[in-house]
Amino acid sequence: MKNKVVYQLKDKAIWVVFLILVVAFTIANPRFINPSNIFSLLRQVSMFGIASIGMTFVILLGDIDLATGSIMSFVNIVCAYLMVNMGVNMWLAILLTLAVSTLIGVLNGFMVSTIGIPALIATFATQTAFSGLAYILSGGLPINGFTDNFRIIGQGYVSVVPVPVILMIICFAIGSFILNKTYFGRYFYAVGGNVEAARLSGIRVGRIKYLVFAISGFFAGLAGIVMLSRTNSGMPNAGDGYEFKVITCVVLGGVSVTGGYGKISGVVAGTFIIGALTNGMILLNINSYIQDVVMGVVLALAVGFDCIQKKRQQN
Repeated sequence: MKNKVVYQLKDKAIWVVFLILVVAFTIANPRFINPSNIFSLLRQVSMFGIASIGMTFVILLGDIDLATGSIMSFVNIVCAYLMVNMGVNMWLAILLTLAVSTLIGVLNGFMVSTIGIPALIATFATQTAFSGLAYILSGGLPINGFTDNFRIIGQGYVSVVPVPVILMIICFAIGSFILNKTYFGRYFYAVGGNVEAARLSGIRVGRIKYLVFAISGFFAGLAGIVMLSRTNSGMPNAGDGYEFKVITCVVLGGVSVTGGYGKISGVVAGTFIIGALTNGMILLNINSYIQDVVMGVVLALAVGFDCIQKKRQQN
């Protein structure tokens, strides 16, 4: 009962932190609260939010996916190459690219589940390999020349709401539905909470890992397509470092790094906090190196808080 109360307070505290940040940045620079800047902030975090769905599932299992950024970069190049260099129809190129990103996730699942390579090493290997492949496929040069219809995905609006924001909201809704309304969601929590107990209860842990890493690859691919449309240029380093910010969004949102606990609502808050921090520091002209320091401290504090709670539960 006590642990449940602690986690409920933790879930609410993350939204309090977000509101404090909004007030602080608004006082420091009133432009922060302008509707145009708010929509710009939401559009900026849309890629983090979309990719964070898959990362949430992976971390719920107690694993990690370092390949997210490289998948986004590889997707940038593959989708751009298909449309520009090969003349493939936009929608077919998107479907093929999402299939590729999902298969990369399946490859991660194979290495982790079937071979037994720790997720940290397996996804780091994938990150390195596909980052190199992105450069090989593009020749180290950006790919440009997309249709106006493709640019709508990352730059378009529905009324006053940016399309990437709508996609992010839909992805959060799908993620929440999977965790709260499907038996797969219950399996994710069970495996992350106690993998041996889950196996003894009849859950096919290996298949769950395959599924989770495949989902992570899919959402990373979708985020990469949104990024490609928004920047209007396929670049082999487009997703460099994105896995760090996505992990920060998820852990800051209250998903336990040891697995078994977390909610999509908390990840939404974590994503907004990262967006507010990034946008606010840019408006205040804070040095980019200092921004990196702040993000590192935020991640360390979030993980540290989670570890402290776990120790208290064990005592």
